[in-house]
Amino acid sequence: MSTTLTAPRRSRALPAPATGARRRRVLHWIATHAIAVALAIMFAGPVVLVGLTALMTDEQALTTNLWPESWNWSNFADVFAKSHLLTWTLNTLMYAGLGTLFMLVSSIPVAYALARFRFRGRKLAFLLVITTMMLPPQVVAVPIYLIWARFGLTETLWPLILPMLLGDAFSIFLLRQFLLTIPREYTDAARVDGCSDFRTLVRVILPMARPAIAAVALFQFFYCWNDYYGPLLYTWINQDNWTLSLGLSTFKAFHSVQWNLTMAATLLVTAPVIIVFFFAQRVFIEGVTLTGVKG
Repeated sequence: MSTTLTAPRRSRALPAPATGARRRRVLHWIATHAIAVALAIMFAGPVVLVGLTALMTDEQALTTNLWPESWNWSNFADVFAKSHLLTWTLNTLMYAGLGTLFMLVSSIPVAYALARFRFRGRKLAFLLVITTMMLPPQVVAVPIYLIWARFGLTETLWPLILPMLLGDAFSIFLLRQFLLTIPREYTDAARVDGCSDFRTLVRVILPMARPAIAAVALFQFFYCWNDYYGPLLYTWINQDNWTLSLGLSTFKAFHSVQWNLTMAATLLVTAPVIIVFFFAQRVFIEGVTLTGVKG
């Protein structure tokens, strides 16, 4: 009689769930980003409230209920029907687009000259550019308005767009600070190869200065998009040339009781800026960071 011995089967031990490590990682993340999360909730709260109010009925918008009882997407269509929102949007796009383009065309060469060229009075010229940043626009509003009135351009947006051809002091400052961080070896090598100053600017400097150019372009675009004082000064008589900021203020005055329509119009006005910044935030932050403080 023979007996066969079989080895006892080993029970396959299941790995213990790493709940403790996972919990520690979550707590560490919360502790590290607690302030950022709190600030994000603080800044996102009003935007969420505007979005929820925009979808409420007229009666519910006047109550303390924060969640819409019914989702009224027709409020956005009512905003277009009860206002000239499309015309205001086109005017704002023209103002912001042409203003940003004219600013870049005029400010980049000035910043390049102040950063790269050696000429007598260069520091004085840069000081004059910085000094103009300290002058409030309201101080010179009356004489500048009289000048544009003689040319017959009041009641239009051209008094706000054409001055951008003369450059912007803040943009010139930021661009100059960034161009100072670019090594001179690049421009010297371009001159050795026979490039002129203009070709060096276009072929060498501009590709390397994309972050700074994007930053100043976004600054100018957002400024024009949100500008209220300029359109109010020049176009308040002619409603066909109003921008979104001026049109939104008048829409609120006429529909102050209908908070759902006011919030819907506010959301439509602010949404394009948020979308643009969302897609361009990496380049924008990079440009601001790399601008530097080199003198």
